[in-house]
Amino acid sequence: MPNFTKQAIKASFIRLLEEKPISQVSVRMICEDCGINRNSFYYHYRDIPALIEEIVRENTEAVIEKYPTVHSLDDCLSDVFCFLLAHKKAIYHIYNSVNREIYDRYLMQLSDYIIKSYITAVFSGVEIPEEDRATVIRFFKCEVFGLSSDWIMNGMKEDAVREIFRITKVCRGLSDDLIARIRLQK
Repeated sequence: MPNFTKQAIKASFIRLLEEKPISQVSVRMICEDCGINRNSFYYHYRDIPALIEEIVRENTEAVIEKYPTVHSLDDCLSDVFCFLLAHKKAIYHIYNSVNREIYDRYLMQLSDYIIKSYITAVFSGVEIPEEDRATVIRFFKCEVFGLSSDWIMNGMKEDAVREIFRITKVCRGLSDDLIARIRLQK
């Protein structure tokens, strides 16, 4: 059974982040917004960064759970970008705060998962040396991470999402080329 106090704290925090930068959100404000006392907040969370980490981790895990295997980068990334756009101000406030490292760590983890799953699907049935597989995964993981970070840094414009999907189409062809090159090296 989910802890309703924790859910209320998270919902209040996200609601407040939609209104103001993280530096202007206090534990007192969160407690007032969700109708609890400060002791209740500190019972569940050490501080606001711990709250941020749990929210980001849970949302990362939700995407991973929804896509146990990734056969389409477009579908998976579409869900991620829809979530980010739905919480645009909150994400932007976290991204531009001293807590950005938390966000970056989980974005990299999510990028790693998406790409590993996708490469596993694309390369299924293809014999590829582990070193080559790791190199391909690292390349695409950094590409997804970099594109996502650049998109957030530049204001999360919806038209940029179309450009990112254009890049995923190019990457589809690139993964086919990589398979062909690896086969030629044998």
